Formats: sequence, C-alpha cells, structure tokens
Amino acid sequence: MTLRTATSDDLDSIMAIEHRSFPTDAWSADAMALELSSPHGRYLVDEQEGTVIGYGGVRALRGSADADIQTIAFDAEHRGAGRGRALLRALLDTAADRGAREVFLEVRADNPGAEGLYRSEGFEEIGRRPRYYQPDDVDAIVMRLVLPRARAAVTDAAEEATA
Repeated sequence: MTLRTATSDDLDSIMAIEHRSFPTDAWSADAMALELSSPHGRYLVDEQEGTVIGYGGVRALRGSADADIQTIAFDAEHRGAGRGRALLRALLDTAADRGAREVFLEVRADNPGAEGLYRSEGFEEIGRRPRYYQPDDVDAIVMRLVLPRARAAVTDAAEEATA
C-alpha cells in the first residue's frame, strides 16, 4: 500500500474513481481541483503499481477544534481489503496534527460497508439529513468521532480536577 499526498496531477485519476463510485452525485472536477489546492485540507491517494486506486480527503483548519472527512473512495475491486481503513486513519492523523478534537462526516444510508468502517473506528451517529444525496433521495448519516488525543486530554483534566 502506498499512500501519498494528492496533487493536481492526480485529478483525472481521482475523477475517474469519483464517477465510478458515485455515478449520480459525483463531485465536479472544478470542485475537486479546489479541494486539492486548498490549504485547509489534505487529500491522499492510494497507489498500486503506480496507478491511483483510491483517494480521500479531510478538511482541517489549523487550530480548529473540528475537522470533516470530505470523501473516501476506492475502485470496487480494492474495497474490503483494509485500504480504506488505512486511508481513514491517515486522514484522522492529519486532523489530529492540525489540532482537531472531533471529526465529522456524512455517509450514505445505503452504504453499510462504509458505515461499518466508520463505526468500527469509533464514529457514532449523531443525526440524519433526510434525502441529502440527490437525485437518489438517500439520507445522510451524520457521524462524529472524538479523537483519542482529545479523549486523553479530557481524562487527564478530569483526573487533575479530582486530585
């Protein structure tokens, strides 16, 4: 597995996966290009034998208490092999390094594989956005993860307060 920072040179490969993964509600190439160039986010690609097979991004402003997983997608033949988990963990590390204490995301209610991944990494459902994904009328499950470093800081503060 090779994870590296995405560049504008990866846009065509990312967009091909985007359209295969999200045929009815894919991001536009212009929106993705803006994401790749934003100083507030970090996008990673996963390569196999020099070919981009997946990507993901996090929006995490330095010094902000929260961050958002923007997207994670893999070509179908590379799903279920742990690569998405590795990519998610790398994005969470980026968020933590930038000072985030909580990370949020939305996942399609008709994507139990992705939802299961997020739950297994500690994300909890905090709400739903009815009919969020259009034109499919699919709900978005809104999820939140309190990052481990933030949990440790809360525990340490509580222990100090009772000492």
